[in-house]
Amino acid sequence: MSRARGALCRACLALAAALAALLLLPLPLPRVPAPAPAPAPAPTPGPGRPAPAPRLRPDDVFIAVKTTQKNHGPRLGLLLRTWISRARQQTFIFTDGDDPELQLQGGGHVINTNCSAVHTRQALCCKMSVEYDKFIESGRKWFCHVDDDNYVNPKGLLQLLATFSPSQDVYLGRPSLDHPIEAAERVQGGGTVTTVKFWFATGGAGFCLSRGLALKMSPWASLGSFMSTAERVRLPDDCTVGYIVEGLLGARLLPSSLFHSHLENLQRLPPDAVLRQVTLSYGGPDNPHNVVNVMGGFSLQQDPTRFKSVHCLLYPDTDWCPVHKQSDLVSR
Repeated sequence: MSRARGALCRACLALAAALAALLLLPLPLPRVPAPAPAPAPAPTPGPGRPAPAPRLRPDDVFIAVKTTQKNHGPRLGLLLRTWISRARQQTFIFTDGDDPELQLQGGGHVINTNCSAVHTRQALCCKMSVEYDKFIESGRKWFCHVDDDNYVNPKGLLQLLATFSPSQDVYLGRPSLDHPIEAAERVQGGGTVTTVKFWFATGGAGFCLSRGLALKMSPWASLGSFMSTAERVRLPDDCTVGYIVEGLLGARLLPSSLFHSHLENLQRLPPDAVLRQVTLSYGGPDNPHNVVNVMGGFSLQQDPTRFKSVHCLLYPDTDWCPVHKQSDLVSR
């Protein structure tokens, strides 16, 4: 009996010891999820990582077309029917006379400069002065000047400008000379004459200025200052732009072979390269055969400037274009 009682006591003691050990063990804590890794910091622009340039929109570009009242008919009508029809909101026509019909066609983008209609350097500089001021007022990023005998490829122009920053000093165009122009610079009031050399982009092929550079030109170009600056070198409007950019600001012309004027032999432009150009031109009555070699849906008699043919190759969905393909672009 005593043995049985002793065995029972030892069993009770063992059970009590096991319960005590369990009571002394720490209770399991609820599982807390691991914190999510912190997002990697966005890359910041640095010397080796330039900030991505914002996408250039058509409305960022201000295209100024210089014309005169006697050209409001077929000459300007051809531009309105072709490339201007694809760039109405960015194109502004600068002329020298009132024309209600042209105002209606231009959608309110026709500006009467009240400058003389005579083709003198003073009249040309007067119009350029108004073009410059209107561009500054617009707040747009790029200023591009063309003449009324230029075809502008709006897509090609946008692609070219998108490769540059509008805040930098950018002056794009085609020089008409193979050397810098040399001019006598007259300092107002002092009578001192010095010689200045600079490159300029011919206005007959068109040229573009970034807003950053145009703002720096303001002391010599804004609010009529352009005309007095032109008198210092007694040169036309496009030469005066080059004088301000290179001669006064120390910036440089960036020559581009994508701009074309009637002064060059346009027939030498390879036919398969025509649609990649930014501007084109034609010889006019004095040189009617100086046009680009492009075959489309129009004969040379129907389209003596070749602008309609080029336009229909670029924009075959135009309602007045005959049915054809870009592969029709061949040498005559």
